[in-house]
Amino acid sequence: MNIQADGVPLPKRYWAILTVALAISMAVLDGAIANIALPVIARDLHASPAASIWVVNAYQLAITVSLLAFSSLGDIYGYRRVYQTGLAVFTVTSVICALSDSLTTLTIARILQGFGAAGLMSVNAALIRVIYPKAQLGRGMALNSLIVALSSAAGPTIAAAILVVASWQWLFAINLPLGVLAFVIAMKALPNNAHKATHAFDFKSALLNALTFGLLIFSIDGLGHEANRLLVLAMLAVAIVVGYFFVRRQLTLSAPLLPIDLLRIPIFGLSICTSICSFCAQMLAMVSLPFYLQETLGRTATQTGLLLTPWPLAIVFVAPLAGRLVEKKYSPGMLGGVGMAIFAAGLLLLALLPADPSGLDIAWRMTLCGIGFGFFQSPNNFAMLSSAPAHRGGGASGMLGTARLLGQTMGASLVALMFSLFPMNGTRNSLLAAALFAICAAGVSCMRMANGVTKKMAPG
Repeated sequence: MNIQADGVPLPKRYWAILTVALAISMAVLDGAIANIALPVIARDLHASPAASIWVVNAYQLAITVSLLAFSSLGDIYGYRRVYQTGLAVFTVTSVICALSDSLTTLTIARILQGFGAAGLMSVNAALIRVIYPKAQLGRGMALNSLIVALSSAAGPTIAAAILVVASWQWLFAINLPLGVLAFVIAMKALPNNAHKATHAFDFKSALLNALTFGLLIFSIDGLGHEANRLLVLAMLAVAIVVGYFFVRRQLTLSAPLLPIDLLRIPIFGLSICTSICSFCAQMLAMVSLPFYLQETLGRTATQTGLLLTPWPLAIVFVAPLAGRLVEKKYSPGMLGGVGMAIFAAGLLLLALLPADPSGLDIAWRMTLCGIGFGFFQSPNNFAMLSSAPAHRGGGASGMLGTARLLGQTMGASLVALMFSLFPMNGTRNSLLAAALFAICAAGVSCMRMANGVTKKMAPG
């Protein structure tokens, strides 16, 4: 079903957004829930804790190295087709994960599941652009931001709830009914993009992309976890060399896999930079705070979850408001800059908590962080996606996801580095670093105002 008009008509639009919401929430949740179950999985499969970490790493790495490739396939063959294929792969491999009887089998299944998740994430934002009319794209991006934020934040809580009543296998088996439901809805309601690229898929660029981002992620992670320095530096050097040839090749292509042509659009390039900085700041805070709450303040895991809840809860209320403000032609650069400034203030206030803070002391600071992040993310995603031509929606969507994953990986690795450098004040220094990244994001976001942020959709 090709949509030539402006968006999908009601009520079919509700069904189309439902299937996208179901799929992206499953993909994001599966990146978070496995962390909680790692000790249980390691014991059940007779694996060491260090080896079991690959259950998490394999999934994230598969997404990172293939996201841009699937985005390109979406531009060529249609976002609907890539989405449905990714959803089918994700659902089937979730069942294989649940049936795995060894760490090797589970790790392989998680790699394949990551490729399915990449298929979903790569065209998620592009599909929203097709589903919603141009005048309502702001609320579409706000809803997408809301789903991603809630899924990320709710992952540990949902995993803990499932593990109370069932085995770890059900963390993956639950995806079967949800995946089938999403697929059935997609067959009936999901639109395809009317504009498709005419170029062939570039397999060489896809390989260079996988090597570049794979080695880069391993290098960043290794620096944060005190791996063999020579090995880490060697991987980083190879990543730089391969990346040089990758970028050089992209410069010769009219529709590159790495959308360098889109990065030349000031608003797009600046939005990517702000996205990386913001998600790096978010992960610095979200990964370090549980250690402070549990090990320093002596709060239980349940209490920690409750104290972290005001952050995503604030996003629930603020993200739709930010989306509406964008639709009313408020500058995304201004909204993003204000949001990141509020976010930075919340992070600094968390870093300066009193020695024995009350729950209220922590909660209102968390709320401030959520308000700031909610005000930033929807306008930033809107600016990024709307600045790209319609036929490059897949590339723009892929870069949005890549920026998020790269920022989150950097943030998580920097937490490990901070705890290594400052054993007694790891969380405080992580929060100060997060505030610095947020301030940088605020500055870059405001630069978009000087670069004439578009108040209308890019052509097409």
